[in-house]
Amino acid sequence: MAKRPPIVVVTGASAGVGRAVVRRFAQDKASIGLIARGEDGLRAAAREVQAAGGRSLSISCDVSDHAAVDAAAERVENELGPIDIWINVAFAGVMARFVDISPEDYARVTDVTYHGQINGTRAALKRMMPRNRGHIVLTGSALAYRGIPLQSAYCGAKHAIQGFQDSLRAELFHARSRVHIAMVQLPGVNTPQFDWIKTDLPCKPKPASPPYQPEVAAEAIHYAAHHRRKQILVGFPTVEAVYGDMLASPLLDRYLGRTGFSGQQDDQPVEPGRRDNLWESVPGDHGAHGRFGAEARRWSPQLWATTHRGWIAGTGVAVAGLAGLALGRRVRRA
Repeated sequence: MAKRPPIVVVTGASAGVGRAVVRRFAQDKASIGLIARGEDGLRAAAREVQAAGGRSLSISCDVSDHAAVDAAAERVENELGPIDIWINVAFAGVMARFVDISPEDYARVTDVTYHGQINGTRAALKRMMPRNRGHIVLTGSALAYRGIPLQSAYCGAKHAIQGFQDSLRAELFHARSRVHIAMVQLPGVNTPQFDWIKTDLPCKPKPASPPYQPEVAAEAIHYAAHHRRKQILVGFPTVEAVYGDMLASPLLDRYLGRTGFSGQQDDQPVEPGRRDNLWESVPGDHGAHGRFGAEARRWSPQLWATTHRGWIAGTGVAVAGLAGLALGRRVRRA
């Protein structure tokens, strides 16, 4: 009997990484619950799912509202079926010095970026644990390990998610649950976020390092949703940030203090009247890609290696065996 396509929920589904994730699961003809605030993007995402042969259910929802997220999960189960995979992508940010961010804006970033993933995970576990199956993916960042200037609220939220995952995984092991929770640590990604993130900087925000296309992030998230790995690091910049902070955190503080302000702004000034999406969505369908397509990386050899490590190990053993056999033959001939 053929296995049915999965029933998936994606938060932040209307644009950016979330939109790319929706497209990736649509290739599987999945039934996808689309959760986001932006109704224009939700409608466009739904059309893409249906064009690929899947089913979709669009739900306009602010993930910081735990009751609304739970109600959205209930709708998905009632209209699409039992949720197999829940992907937490939605986030918000402010690009400014900590001392210049209002307490209200700081709390808003935390509520969306941290509590939004908590709310999604709670809604998923409520339904998955009684069935003793399911996959939950938390979307993290290199900044979950290495904070950078001008993004203290976002970095703090991503650090919090990483600690939350450790705690929850231990509880799931204690319960002998088969529900799995993974975290994908992303590098900079070429998404529309840099055109709508709230900022008080004089020039337009840009990624701190050369970004990857959102399809790279989506492929990593798709892999995490189908394997029982705790964490997936995406791209060499993420690996460098994680392990660099372990080895030289105080030096990185000084280095980023010198380079982190100019490194996150391009040469173009912020336009007057620019809209941001911190408190309300920006109208329109913004798709998955941002304005950095010319420099964005379309493939990550590091991600390929980490998702094929079994094959690499097996190939290494085979090569070593053949080398040993050849060496043995030479010794016998000598």
